[in-house]
Amino acid sequence: MFLIFEYLYLHSKYYNTKDPMDISQLKLISEQSRERLIEIICQAKAGHTGGDLSCLNVLTVLYFHTMNLTKDNLEDPSRDRFILSKGHCVEALFVTLEAKGILDPSVLDTLGQFDSPLAGHPTINVPGIEVNSGALGHGLPIGVGMALAAKMDGKDYKTFVLMGDGEQGEGSIYEAMMAGRQYKLDNLVAIIDRNHLQISGDTEDVMGIDSIRTKWTAFGWDVIDADGDDIVSLVKAFDGIDYSNGQPHLIISHTTKGKGVSYMENVAKWHHGVPSAEQCATALAEIQGRIEKLQKS
Repeated sequence: MFLIFEYLYLHSKYYNTKDPMDISQLKLISEQSRERLIEIICQAKAGHTGGDLSCLNVLTVLYFHTMNLTKDNLEDPSRDRFILSKGHCVEALFVTLEAKGILDPSVLDTLGQFDSPLAGHPTINVPGIEVNSGALGHGLPIGVGMALAAKMDGKDYKTFVLMGDGEQGEGSIYEAMMAGRQYKLDNLVAIIDRNHLQISGDTEDVMGIDSIRTKWTAFGWDVIDADGDDIVSLVKAFDGIDYSNGQPHLIISHTTKGKGVSYMENVAKWHHGVPSAEQCATALAEIQGRIEKLQKS
C-alpha cells in the first residue's frame, strides 16, 4: 500500500518538478547521513545523538529538495536562509552540509578535536551557517528578522527555522509568533521537531505544549502536520506551502527520538548520550543494512 501511495504522490501535482531528485535518492542521502552522524559522534565521543537522528529527514528534504542553497551561492543575497534553533543538534547539520558539498569531510573529521573549527553549536565560521545559534528560543526571532528584511528589500528568498519541541517553553518564541503574523511573513517557515522527548523527559511532563496546532493557529500561522519519519510526507508538506497567503507557516514534524537506531528510539537518555564502541557497531550495521537495500532498489 505504501509503495502505491508513493508512486501516486510522485506523479501528482504536489511533487516539486523543478527538483529532479526523487524520493529514493532523498531516502538514501538521509540514511548515508545517519551513518556519517554515528561515525563522527562515536569518534568525537560527544553529541546529541537522539535529536540529531530525529531531525535528519527534515534537513535532507530542506537541503536537497526545498531550499535554494548550494555551495556556490552561499554569498548570494537571493539564497534561502536556514537557522538551526535547536543548535545542540549541530552534528546533524554538519553531516548534511558535508553531503551537500559545503563542508569538507576532512573538516568534519576534526569534530571534538582541539582547535577544530566545529563547535557543539552552529557558528558562522563554518561555511553554510547563517548565525550562531543554540541559545534556545533565539532562532525564530532571528528568522522573523530575516524574513521581514526580505519583504522590505523586495527579495523572494525564504527563511526556514528548525526548533525543538522542548524549546517551545521559551517565551521569545511567542513574541516571534506574534510578529510573524503581524508582518504577514508568508516567506517564513518554522519547523518543530516533535519527538516528545527533551533532556529531562517527556515534554508533556516537563512543560506541556499540546495542542501545538491549536496554539499556532490561534496566533495566525498556517499549520501543516507531517510525519517527520517519512520522506514522502515531508516532501508533500514543504511542497504544499502557499508562499502568497499572507501567513507565516509552521510544519509540525512528528518524529521519533533516535530514529533509525533501534535501541535509541524513544529513549530519553539518548538526548545527550554517546554510544559505546559496541553500540556504535550495532547502530552502523542497522543503518548500513538499509543503505544496501536502497542502493539495490
